[in-house]
Amino acid sequence: MHKNMKTISAHPLRSRRLISLAVASACASFLPAYAQDVAKAAEEVDAPKVVVTGIRASLQSTLNLKRNSDGIVDGIVADDIGKFPDTNLAESLQRISGVSIDRSNGEGQKVTVRGVGPDLNMVLLNGRQMPTSNLGDLAGRAFDFSNLASEAISQIQVYKTSRADSPPGGIGATINIMTARPFDRPGLQASVGVKGVYDTSNDHLPGEDKASRSLTPEISGIYSNTSADGMFGVAISASYQERNLGVNQAGIPNGWRGPFSANENNWGTIPQAGQPGYSDITNRPTGDSVYSVPQNISYYMKGMQRQRTNGQLTFQFKPVKELVTTLDYTYSQNKIQTKSHELSAWFNMGPSVSSWTGGPVSSPIFYQENVTAQDIAMNGGDYATKSENKSLGFNAAWKPNSDLKFVFDAHHSTAESGKDSPFGSANNLATVSFSRGNTRVDFSHEMPVLSIQGADFIKAPMQVSGSWFQEGYQKMKIDQVQANGSWKVMDASNLNFGLGFTKVNNRSAFQQVQSDTWGGATKASDYPQSLFHADDLRKYFSKMDGVNDPALFNQIHIFNFAAIRQVVSDATGKPALYMPSLSNPDYDRRTEEKSKSAYVQAVTEWDTAIPMHTGIGVRFEKTDVLSTALSQTPTEIRWVSQNEFPVTFNGKAFTSQSGSYTNVLPSVDWDADLRKDFKVRASYGETIGRPRYDQIQGGTTIGATANVNGDSASTGNPALKPVKSRNLDLSAEWYYNDKSVVSLGLFGKKLSNYAGQSVKDVPQPGLHTPVGGKYWNAALAGGCIVTDTACIRNFIFKNFNGQPGVVRGPDNEKGEITGVITGQPGDPIINFQTTSFVNAKSANVHGAEINWQHMFGSSGFGVQANYTYVKAGLGFDNASKGDQFALVGLSNSANVVGIYEDDKWSGRLAYNWRGEFLSSTTDLAGPNPQYVEPYGQVDLSVGYAWNKNLSFQFEAINLTDELQRVHGRTDKMVLNIVQSGPRYMLSARYKF
Repeated sequence: MHKNMKTISAHPLRSRRLISLAVASACASFLPAYAQDVAKAAEEVDAPKVVVTGIRASLQSTLNLKRNSDGIVDGIVADDIGKFPDTNLAESLQRISGVSIDRSNGEGQKVTVRGVGPDLNMVLLNGRQMPTSNLGDLAGRAFDFSNLASEAISQIQVYKTSRADSPPGGIGATINIMTARPFDRPGLQASVGVKGVYDTSNDHLPGEDKASRSLTPEISGIYSNTSADGMFGVAISASYQERNLGVNQAGIPNGWRGPFSANENNWGTIPQAGQPGYSDITNRPTGDSVYSVPQNISYYMKGMQRQRTNGQLTFQFKPVKELVTTLDYTYSQNKIQTKSHELSAWFNMGPSVSSWTGGPVSSPIFYQENVTAQDIAMNGGDYATKSENKSLGFNAAWKPNSDLKFVFDAHHSTAESGKDSPFGSANNLATVSFSRGNTRVDFSHEMPVLSIQGADFIKAPMQVSGSWFQEGYQKMKIDQVQANGSWKVMDASNLNFGLGFTKVNNRSAFQQVQSDTWGGATKASDYPQSLFHADDLRKYFSKMDGVNDPALFNQIHIFNFAAIRQVVSDATGKPALYMPSLSNPDYDRRTEEKSKSAYVQAVTEWDTAIPMHTGIGVRFEKTDVLSTALSQTPTEIRWVSQNEFPVTFNGKAFTSQSGSYTNVLPSVDWDADLRKDFKVRASYGETIGRPRYDQIQGGTTIGATANVNGDSASTGNPALKPVKSRNLDLSAEWYYNDKSVVSLGLFGKKLSNYAGQSVKDVPQPGLHTPVGGKYWNAALAGGCIVTDTACIRNFIFKNFNGQPGVVRGPDNEKGEITGVITGQPGDPIINFQTTSFVNAKSANVHGAEINWQHMFGSSGFGVQANYTYVKAGLGFDNASKGDQFALVGLSNSANVVGIYEDDKWSGRLAYNWRGEFLSSTTDLAGPNPQYVEPYGQVDLSVGYAWNKNLSFQFEAINLTDELQRVHGRTDKMVLNIVQSGPRYMLSARYKF
């Protein structure tokens, strides 16, 4: 039983905990029935009822949550029913110390906690594990907070220490999102709100990409009521929001080719001694310096229209005082339509002119390739996606007597994402003018500046070259049953226990149809030039340093995507190239995870000179994994040229692999009240984070072409163990008045079992290679040597033509024999050099958090401030080549929030900052880092209460219009810089 369910306290300070128990279940454990139980326990001792209204009341409840919880817990409590502080839950979470957010399209989407990335944080809804789907990462486990509106949320709890009664998966934190329950606030509670959202980013888009209006509506409402006898309760909430926005991005989106050593001579390197252009390199990288060259340069404008619908229906029934049942259904839908245009130039990795910074990592100050009649690419996209989340749950809390409680909870929840357009879930239609001459990119500014010589759109009119159209799909389904109990062993001790079963099914599928006709899909005359119109590029990147450089190539040709797509479809006669379908997917991955769990936890209040509290528990988890994937079926190996052995495939089939793992996870929580206003804590716990789905996929992906040494393949490892973390947390908290606190927290995480890659030879039964076979050995006996494959082929064709598997073709222009030699039964079985995943990596993370919350007496003013420092011993070495393992997401962060509230006015002015962090150890060109640069954002909200029922609010997001920038090994190696824009909202809310 949670310590706050205690009804008898041996110390005055312990009784003060009861203040928070009636505040929307602020000290609730992970199951919603516990929340009801807690509130009920408070009523049984006639504790004062506290109804959360207003900023100060919300801060008071949040402070109580922190003070009275087992372990280290932070949170946010709604200002009032239907009034959460932020419109986006991730943006609320970022104000908690140690929590950082990953932004996408101008708002928070995923969270990183204490340096642990989104995949390794567990998100619960009313204590239940939530499914997630994301077309941007079909193999991930990170929850997408942008799908959930905030109006129905009563509070968010962030559990930073592990506990035996919490489901595993949250190495960084377990985040419990709690919705409004009618029994939490008896009687009629209702409100309705309307809001106008003006997103300035929509104004900075080409006409074909922008929405017709930048001002969009939002409406929300919540109704909650209980019967007079307290037996029945119902709550319903709903919200609908439209948002039209734009994102403009400049950079090197396909990554930096390299790194190369100073004297290396590979494709993509700068000219070496004796090669054309050698003398055109200024401050050439030398010695041990490494350098990279840009793959391409891009300016990208993307307009999006979003419609987000949320709703929840909750019924509660209390037939007798000892039993409370809850049935609830939650639904969310997020639809996004995207249109885009892009100006880009790809480099051919030929002779170049460039100037470089010094080492040990050299970056180009400018990079130029001298070419003629190359492509000026002006691409476009038009696609739409839809995500739906559904959750049906039932909960029953039964208290047969004052010493014993039982809770049963079950739910069925799904998250599904897919295309919402016949054009797919993502696409790119490349239009070009073949008139690009010498092409230079200047990296001395904040944004890269492209210069092109010789462009002539009259002599070389726009036409379609290549294209790709994608359809992605993901669906996750979770069925979970939990049964928990609490037995009051003595007046100051509880024994908590529980059993659970969770089944997670995840399917992801993907297809890309691509036309690689980059020299021109058809002839230019097929495309009426009236379908294109010229536009100035510069105006869409007005905030970026470098946009006013006179050398910037400023002309982009905009087009109607649907019209151009129809023209090229008709001209090629291949409509299937321009409409994806999952009828024949490139891959189809299906994974089932079944987990059984049991826990026991002893919670004790110690009646000692210094009041202390302990919670000692252990959790047992066993997980069975069955992973199935669609794989091509290889049937034969053909030797077609000197060192090419194409694999023949005959259809596709599902193949499966399985695995299992077991974990015993102890946890110990201790806290002591050194004074009535000063608390110290210590916690130790072990928890796990499950592998990504691509790491545990079933099936094997086989390389299309083998060689004399065999073939390559890749597969997942369903037996891969989860990442395991041993966590130690220390905290000191000074509550120097009712609404103020200063706290310092120290934490350390010892992480093991991170996945690394391994390669081993795996024979493929029934698949025979000519290498080492009967004909091969005869050629060796006839005088050929094993390294002279031309001799071996010629010998076989001259001596065995017409024999099984040997078909000689005509001699080529050089007089060489051509033909095909196919592996036969009796020949050796081919080995696949198979890349898979193993548990091979470890890392340590440690850091500190400092928090300050202060209310300035009765003035109405207050301040919240926090700073988090995080460090790990495993970073990325920018001067090293090859694959590297490094922790991603580690960053320092800080928040400062100014608060004011009186009877009429309320306001928040918030500044959120996140330091630089490594977001990935690869880019699209290879093993290169991606660093997100420091980012700070100012948000403002001002409210005015007209009367006790009607209120108005003004909000501004990204008030100072900040840019986001990502770079590679140095800050000059820009990957992208993004301009969006401020967002303003004006709302009215009526409370009944």
